[in-house]
Amino acid sequence: MALKGVVLAGGMGSRLHPLTRVTNKHLLPIYDEPMVYYPIRALVEAGVRDIMVVTGGESAGHFLQLLGNGDAFGLEHLEYGYQKGAGGIAEALGLTRYFVGDDDLVVILGDNILENPITGAVQRYREQRSGARILLKKVHDPGRFGVAEIDAQGRVIGIEEKPKQPKTDLAVIGVYMYDNSVYSVVDGLKRSDRGELEITDVNNAYLRRGDLHAEEIEGWWTDAGTFESLHLANRLVRDLRISRRG
Repeated sequence: MALKGVVLAGGMGSRLHPLTRVTNKHLLPIYDEPMVYYPIRALVEAGVRDIMVVTGGESAGHFLQLLGNGDAFGLEHLEYGYQKGAGGIAEALGLTRYFVGDDDLVVILGDNILENPITGAVQRYREQRSGARILLKKVHDPGRFGVAEIDAQGRVIGIEEKPKQPKTDLAVIGVYMYDNSVYSVVDGLKRSDRGELEITDVNNAYLRRGDLHAEEIEGWWTDAGTFESLHLANRLVRDLRISRRG
């Protein structure tokens, strides 16, 4: 199975104002590196070397200045896409169809920071050969995320986007694996009350046809979309660097 990688690094970053008034959130530092380095490296470590970064806003050119052709990650080439406005994660995903072509893809949100590689999950998706695979993690604030409900056998039976009363504490983290039919799914979506195309609706479409697989990750995970989670990401990465040095 040929897999391409997509890093979604658009959005307005409004929850991090004033830090993001003059730059894109994904260019902010996480300890000693720009935030966007972490998802790119996660893909490369998992053996995905054909990668597109989708961004937007007035700072889009800064990604090209920072990342170039991706040689800092051992890549020969890095693609770029541009999303106008804040139309949602699924809208940004739809912009990658010409880059992905007939291949399948691994998508990672640009503010996702993980302790451990996603190599095992990507390999299990390669063996899965079709459908979708999502990664889950228990969190203390599930209402900020898509929340998965699972049955006694560990199978996903429903996903709610940012529920006011979450049924579980299992967040759908920002790492998704899809076969090429994801683009027909995106084409059939309707905008939510927020005016966005929601990635949860994509995952639920795969769930309804019985083609969604999920696994809970080991090790810590955080996004970096709020001041609290940005601070946490910096601390976790710092502690991880120190422990690996020692």
